[in-house]
Amino acid sequence: MENKKKCGWKIQLLITVFLLAAGVGLLWASRKIGGFAEWYSCTVYPVLVNVIGRFWGIVPFSVVEFMLYGLIVLLLFWLIRDFRRPLVLILNYTTTLALILFLYAACCGVNYYRVPFSSYYIAQIAKEQALPSTNLKELCLWLTAEVNRARGELDRAEGNYENIQQKGAAAMKRLAEQYPSLDGYYPKPKPLAISWILSVQQCSGVYSPFTIEANYNRDMTTYNIPHTICHELSHLRGFMREDEANFIGYLACLGSEDADYRYSGYLLGWIYAGNALAKVDYEAYNQLYSLLADPIIADIEENSEFWDQYEGEVAEVQERVNDAYLKANGQVHGVLSYGRVVDLMLIDFACHRKTKMVE
Repeated sequence: MENKKKCGWKIQLLITVFLLAAGVGLLWASRKIGGFAEWYSCTVYPVLVNVIGRFWGIVPFSVVEFMLYGLIVLLLFWLIRDFRRPLVLILNYTTTLALILFLYAACCGVNYYRVPFSSYYIAQIAKEQALPSTNLKELCLWLTAEVNRARGELDRAEGNYENIQQKGAAAMKRLAEQYPSLDGYYPKPKPLAISWILSVQQCSGVYSPFTIEANYNRDMTTYNIPHTICHELSHLRGFMREDEANFIGYLACLGSEDADYRYSGYLLGWIYAGNALAKVDYEAYNQLYSLLADPIIADIEENSEFWDQYEGEVAEVQERVNDAYLKANGQVHGVLSYGRVVDLMLIDFACHRKTKMVE
């Protein structure tokens, strides 16, 4: 019996070493070997999405959420059972850590070093035309007119937010017809059962590399949900940079056939661009804000009230952790990278939307 235990520990130790070596090796190769991350993201990662994503996609709730609760219980169980056997406890904890590291590297970490979506996007535009110039105020004027129009369409549709999860995959597939790098399988996005976990972190959604799921905060103001869904689904195409995920979500929402998604895209776009304008011309920002329809202003105020109630030390710690995480994965601007979406929005406006601008 004792020999069987020793044999089991040896096998577990070998598995642990293999998982650690594989995880570290993948992350090292993605940083140091030119072209590896792009090759991996375009060949290996889609297979993982089709296998792991499809498998867990069958389950109607967020699998990773309940895995988290189960993991906490398991770690506490091991601590109580094996506190007199520290080597066994350390081995179990190390094996768990090794598995988490490997899944993170295989289903997420490598993708941070692939060719960014903006390279595909700008290259495709450059084939069609030279990049024209525009300015931020023009973009904001156009977005103000479009978000007012989109809100009117949503009101006529009686605020239809039904089947919001299925619409997200449809919007991404529609965008993929224009940008083939976004083509592939999209599982059903899932709300967290206890979305408070995200709310206290000031977080609207999260991509799970362990189950390849797109999760979102069901408690936040409704207009946030469509864009968040498309943002998280963009990570399933291997585009991990937050600024690009925001931009992909923006494009997907604007091109959607559904009024709720279009409204979400235009309003989030208005907020991104408006915040940028406020930093350089606050008077112009105030003028544009006054042009928004009353229901839009009500939505913005409701959103601010929702997030304000969760401001505090937990949110501040989470922002510092997220900032360090993004910088560690090659996003040198950290959380500021969330604002760089405006640069891509300006290019999109100049090349594709400017002629539709309403004076």
